Amino acid sequence: MTFSLEQSLGTLTSPTAVAALMDPVRMDILRELKAPGSATSVAETLGASRQRIAYHVKALEKAGLIRHVEDVRKGNCIERVMVAKARAFVISPEALGALAPTASEIRDKFSSSYAIALAAEVIEDVATLAVEADAAGKKLPTLSAVTDISFRSMEQQNAFANELAGFLAHLAAKYHADANDRQARTMRLVTTAYPKRHKQTKPQESQP
Repeated sequence: MTFSLEQSLGTLTSPTAVAALMDPVRMDILRELKAPGSATSVAETLGASRQRIAYHVKALEKAGLIRHVEDVRKGNCIERVMVAKARAFVISPEALGALAPTASEIRDKFSSSYAIALAAEVIEDVATLAVEADAAGKKLPTLSAVTDISFRSMEQQNAFANELAGFLAHLAAKYHADANDRQARTMRLVTTAYPKRHKQTKPQESQP
């Protein structure tokens, strides 16, 4: 289990952590524990028994998805206050082991499989580098850019793709340092494009 520098995004890197999360009740518990809470407080919010929630809380703690914050005495009992280690989670291909997609093994560089494999490698690389930077007390340098482009025709789309490829090649050649330069910092640039998916908004639940 690894986490980004700001701990706003957690990356699941082991099958154990993934298995621990793949339960609707535990997902609900993690959502509630974005703010510190106990098994009792979560049980009251979810309308479940404390014993059931406590069981799942222990499993989440063992998997490294939540952490202990403090102990609070309530009457004759001491409740363990827990909090999620991240506000959101993503599964790293590393958790899939030999089943993880590998871009280098895909021949068709224009296929959707290649784009997915590249995206998976970005998740794994950035998640690992973020942990290493965090351990060293440094900030990981990244650059991200997202934009939507509408083309009138396939000809325009192809022309744009060719021009973009040429521009990136020119830019890389302009700034690429000598291979023998020991002070050079190598960055990986991944560029991909795909049809914009129009996500359906979920209907708002009626308030009681």
